[in-house]
Amino acid sequence: MTERVASIAAEYGVTLIDGRRYPELGETRAVATLERIARRFGEGHLRLVLSTLAETANNKLLLDEVGLWMASDMIRACRSIVENRTGDWLETWDAMPVGELQFITHDLSGVVSQRHALGGMVYERLYRRFGPNSDQLDLLDDRRRIP
Repeated sequence: MTERVASIAAEYGVTLIDGRRYPELGETRAVATLERIARRFGEGHLRLVLSTLAETANNKLLLDEVGLWMASDMIRACRSIVENRTGDWLETWDAMPVGELQFITHDLSGVVSQRHALGGMVYERLYRRFGPNSDQLDLLDDRRRIP
């Protein structure tokens, strides 16, 4: 599977690196995570995960286990948005400070799963953008500014 996963990752400009090296922008050492996502949910789903992270602004640093699983979770939770409003989906990920949110979750290490904490923060923003009240302006909430 690694050859196939490497090929799919390369399509999105993601390079698989040795687990002992610190990844740079567009690199990941989370090869086992990519394989598990592909095995569990299929290659199409893996492509959506990589597209969501690698093809949006400021998210190429999220190509680690936490970021990959969180993106997978959000794609499964928001399947109809991904399928019916793909451009809006990617535009929203472009605007979200996901790297900053992931940095914040490091404070929760050992207390709460970082994957789930990050997923909660991202989902809250996705809900505000796509949820039932997304067309209502809340002047006191700065997160409404996400396009």
